[in-house]
Amino acid sequence: MIRLLLVDDHEMVRLGLSSFFSVQDDFEVVGEAENGKVGVELALQEKPDIILMDLVMEVMDGTEATQQLMGQWPEAKIIILTSFIDDEKVYPAMQAGACGYILKTSTAQEIAKAVRDTYNGHNYIEDEVSTIMEEKKEESLKHYPHELLTNRENEVVQLISKGYTNQEIADELFITLKTVKTHVSNILSKLDVEDRTQVAIYAFRHDLVKE
Repeated sequence: MIRLLLVDDHEMVRLGLSSFFSVQDDFEVVGEAENGKVGVELALQEKPDIILMDLVMEVMDGTEATQQLMGQWPEAKIIILTSFIDDEKVYPAMQAGACGYILKTSTAQEIAKAVRDTYNGHNYIEDEVSTIMEEKKEESLKHYPHELLTNRENEVVQLISKGYTNQEIADELFITLKTVKTHVSNILSKLDVEDRTQVAIYAFRHDLVKE
């Protein structure tokens, strides 16, 4: 039997899921919770095989509940079951440790399949959610040129952006003029710009300049 915990703030949703799973031969609903806080408590108490977790709930939402639960019980298997598909909700929930994500618009059989697949060690993620996850992953792999700058080069960029000359930068940082020129040359190369003015423009555009 696959032992299930249902966490959803809508009583009718919990009732519908519970009724469906109760007539399946391989499922047992061991608890229901109306918010994430109660869900975490019940999960730690019952140690269900699978937790079906709603996202938007009062008291504690599904993302925070997932974070707390994974922190206290890393073996927990949590499937997000929600109406929301936007990346602001999908990505944090999956990052928190959920191993599945399925929409409430799915059929009962699709939800049951998601639970069975997850129970058997396979992540079940809606195609639309997979697309969002891939986009976020690609975005996180992108690097900006200024991320290649050393701490000292960042200091030089700050001073260039404030209009300091090379000699003034040398005096400010207690380094030689030759060292400053080397830093400036490296900065131009790393930021792929041609002169000090473009360094300053780049710095302001990317909010690198500190007050």
